[in-house]
Amino acid sequence: MTKTPPTKNADTAAANSNDSTPIFAQTIGPFGVSVAMYQPDMPQNVGAMMRLCACLDVPLHIIEPCGFIWKEKEFRRTGMDYTGLVDCRRHISWTEFMTNIGGVAGQRLVLLTTKASESLSGFTFRHGDILLVGRESAGVPDEIHTAIPNRIRIPMKAGARSLNVVNAAAIILGEGLRQTKAFPVS
Repeated sequence: MTKTPPTKNADTAAANSNDSTPIFAQTIGPFGVSVAMYQPDMPQNVGAMMRLCACLDVPLHIIEPCGFIWKEKEFRRTGMDYTGLVDCRRHISWTEFMTNIGGVAGQRLVLLTTKASESLSGFTFRHGDILLVGRESAGVPDEIHTAIPNRIRIPMKAGARSLNVVNAAAIILGEGLRQTKAFPVS
């Protein structure tokens, strides 16, 4: 797979929202499991998610608009030099994201949410699953939450509200990769 360099002119999220071309890579295909971030609020979390996905060789989708100005240097603080290794695609909207993934056989969305009744421990992952994490501040809108039948939560101590989206994704992604036998070969 050919990697392309990061976008150079990323002054605002709006300026970049008219382009769904990859940030760092050419293609996203069917994988064991991939990750999607819905309108992320924090560039530090995007950078950390880029690093997680790069290290585990997992594609990353960013569903815009983001709640911050899109600047590469913001991602490098937490993503370090791993941002150049991630297979990542930005989508200008939820509608475009759904259109782009709709034609790929076997893909289904799996929403990570504290509101789910199904626990991670009882969920069976399949090749092609896309783990969807919501905004750090608000999750996903009710209409998206309702439309996704596969919703899972991480069991937590009573009184604990939630984990950071990257931490939650790492836990669930690890289980998804284990079940699909899709961890990268060292």
